[in-house]
Amino acid sequence: MKKRWIALLTCAAMLFAFAAFGCNNETGQTSTPPADNSGTPASEPSGGDDITVQGVTDTTILVGNTAATTGSFASVGVPFNAGLEAALKAYNDAGGFEGRTIELVHYDDGSDAAQGMTYTQTLVEDDQVFALVGHFGTNTVAATLDYVKSVGIPTVYCVTGISALYQEGASGKDACVMSVQPIYDAEGRVLLARAVASAEDNIGLGGTKIGVIATTDDAGAGILAGINRQMEEIDVEVVIQEVDPAAVDYTAAASVLKNAGCDVVIGAMNQVPFENMMNAMRDVAYDAKVITSYVSASAAALGKMVDSGAITAQRPVYTTAWLDVTTEAGLADYTEFATVMAAWEAANGIDSTDPTATYVLNSYAMAGYVAGATFIHGLNQMGELGLELTWENYIQAMESAPLHVPMGGELSFADGERTGITALALNTVATQINPDTGMYDLLSVSPILALDDVMAAAG
Repeated sequence: MKKRWIALLTCAAMLFAFAAFGCNNETGQTSTPPADNSGTPASEPSGGDDITVQGVTDTTILVGNTAATTGSFASVGVPFNAGLEAALKAYNDAGGFEGRTIELVHYDDGSDAAQGMTYTQTLVEDDQVFALVGHFGTNTVAATLDYVKSVGIPTVYCVTGISALYQEGASGKDACVMSVQPIYDAEGRVLLARAVASAEDNIGLGGTKIGVIATTDDAGAGILAGINRQMEEIDVEVVIQEVDPAAVDYTAAASVLKNAGCDVVIGAMNQVPFENMMNAMRDVAYDAKVITSYVSASAAALGKMVDSGAITAQRPVYTTAWLDVTTEAGLADYTEFATVMAAWEAANGIDSTDPTATYVLNSYAMAGYVAGATFIHGLNQMGELGLELTWENYIQAMESAPLHVPMGGELSFADGERTGITALALNTVATQINPDTGMYDLLSVSPILALDDVMAAAG
């Protein structure tokens, strides 16, 4: 059972790496504003630069997101928003924030950056939402990030890992964006720490000379930036090879690392280039431990590499993961999610016993639930501090106490930290098929650990 769950959750993390995600067109409050892809605001938010609050009445708090609800990303967005709505419903049913319920408005941006900009402006300026929750995908987030910061609206949980989100010590309106899922730069720091940390107690891979193959796209550049940042704190030799993400032959880069004697290789890249990298290591007979991003943590994809001989017992692959139900606490969090999700499904006429209809086992729904729980955390902290509902106070409240990520570790926004989650688990793929499932299992090597704890084992 535990192996099944870790495979499910790491698969979720893999899928979060796509360019843009969607939301559910059939639930929640979906609106269709006039089409305008110009990217120019139709009007300034009410109150102009002095605005500190909107979207709040005596009975409601309005939040919003824009996402692709049609096309290839609907299979991601529909369950994501279902999980988000489930979290908000449970909170509302329990009394909400001082008697106010949270209402969600969302639009279908078709995974188009210009449309995402238009709809984000509509949410802020026309709908006048209090916050953006579950801000979706690389295209829309990248296009709207400067706008969101210029306005200062709280933006909770960006569904992408682009480097532009990574900030150490954000201040002023820059602090309004609060990411949760791993950002490439932050994960690069963790990958190097895990590569070097002692193999004792399975905390790390015990590498003494680290090789890096990094693609020159957003993912590779961001992870490499994090590796370079963490090299300031780790005394280890690192050999770096940068490669074209569109190339299919990485044998030259693999040969350089082999000849240099690197005993651990970091794959700083997304899924397709990673398979090409592993094939190159096979082709040059390079046996070393390999560690890569959670985006490649798919039992099916990694199992294919085992079948091809790219992954072997002498060339094992390890991946990170930011959700983990193999622990008692993680399983308790999952049980709460499943209960909340089932209640939302019952209210929406969905049969939770039908595996083709329920979201109880859906990875994207879990992510949406985390987004909702993150926003609610800020409201709860406002209540603890007795603060009035304003944008500045909400951000202050988010910085006042660490967030426990459901099914994950802790994340702090204190002192302007906007690095995304760095408390990650470590998994590996089995090199033998599980006879009970006919599949290669993703196995838990190390539970979720904070970066500081991994660094303590890195010497």
